[in-house]
Amino acid sequence: MIGLDTNILVRYLTHDDPVQTAAARKILQSFTSDAPGFVSVIVVVELIWVLQTSYAFEKSEIDRVLEILLRTKDLVIEQAESVSQALRAYRSSRADFSDCLIERIGHAANCQSTVTFDRDAAATAGMKLLS
Repeated sequence: MIGLDTNILVRYLTHDDPVQTAAARKILQSFTSDAPGFVSVIVVVELIWVLQTSYAFEKSEIDRVLEILLRTKDLVIEQAESVSQALRAYRSSRADFSDCLIERIGHAANCQSTVTFDRDAAATAGMKLLS
């Protein structure tokens, strides 16, 4: 298995550098379900942040990107179930995807709750406000 850094997925999705886009396409097309690529949770979070802040992707576009990543049989997404649950929470709330994922990973780790000082995360992502 070969791990992917965020910039590989960014190039593949945005086509903003022809040379790097071609290289990203080549490596991604080389993966199979028997020899998949690996995408860590950190890469997922970085990818969403970069697409939103640097490329102005809207929530619907982020939703589509995450759905494609999760459905691609040629990629292994670390903690895919938590990522999928976070995506569902993200779709139905005003929360940031990263807050939804933090809460879902905590839940998967059997945490009673995830505490935060972020009022928005507490109100929208299911975290508990620490005061």
